[in-house]
Amino acid sequence: MKCVVSVLGKDKRGIVAAVTGVMADSAANIDDISQTLLDDIFSMTMLVTLTPEEVDFNEVQERLDAVAQRMDLQITIQRQDVFDYMYKV
Repeated sequence: MKCVVSVLGKDKRGIVAAVTGVMADSAANIDDISQTLLDDIFSMTMLVTLTPEEVDFNEVQERLDAVAQRMDLQITIQRQDVFDYMYKV
């Protein structure tokens, strides 16, 4: 299942490592990744593929929520079909 992961918050060391660590622990494949730094605001968007047989979507979401709380970030994960539907013009 394709998913979009968005990360936003004050820049600090370890954000990319923490988020990609969750993806690695979840047996996800990172298909594409983009990050931007505007002054001290960090933004990252990733397109990932989760294999439902290996990991539950809700479990990945809980792991990302834990990183968000620990690092004071906003992290969302959405299924790509839901993301595409929400942003369809």
